[in-house]
Amino acid sequence: MEWEHLFDDLEGQLAAEWEAQRAALDAESERLRIAKLSLRDRLRSVVDGAGPVVLELLSGDRWKATPQVLGADWLGVCAEGDPRLRIVPLDAVQAVGVDHGMLLSSLDDHASAPALRERMTFGFVLRDLARRRIPVQLGLRSGEAMHGTVDRAGADHLDLAVHDAGEARRARDVRAFRMIPFAAVLWVRLASGTADLLT
Repeated sequence: MEWEHLFDDLEGQLAAEWEAQRAALDAESERLRIAKLSLRDRLRSVVDGAGPVVLELLSGDRWKATPQVLGADWLGVCAEGDPRLRIVPLDAVQAVGVDHGMLLSSLDDHASAPALRERMTFGFVLRDLARRRIPVQLGLRSGEAMHGTVDRAGADHLDLAVHDAGEARRARDVRAFRMIPFAAVLWVRLASGTADLLT
């Protein structure tokens, strides 16, 4: 009888040690998985949740906004009270304010293959805007905002024909031309059109 108690006790201790080791391995595996997540990975679930967030930009601008679409290196949002899509390069984002539930759900594994629009780069979107001749407003890191039409977009910059808001790009209405590095752009707001342009 004493041997049976001893073996039962040893089996219980061994099972408890195995369970503790398994829990430690699971916890370490989860820490490693989270360590590999990028901001973009987490924003994917924020866009899927379509709840409002507070988007804080490097300029100090703060928008209560609803995420609409996520690209390879940019986020498309509609700010509260404005249905026009704003395209924000991810490197212009200082912080994304979310509720606790959205914060935790953004840690979930979203391993599905990205949609085609999620592979579109900021430059690709600007080239499409140039092709469509859609007037835009650019917010620059300097704090300046410019209205105009993107004439073309290179690898790391765009050419903007500067004209008044609400005007079409006509040669007589263009006041200036600017070459603007992508790194100087905080956001691009479509002057007309809604968020479904890229969604």
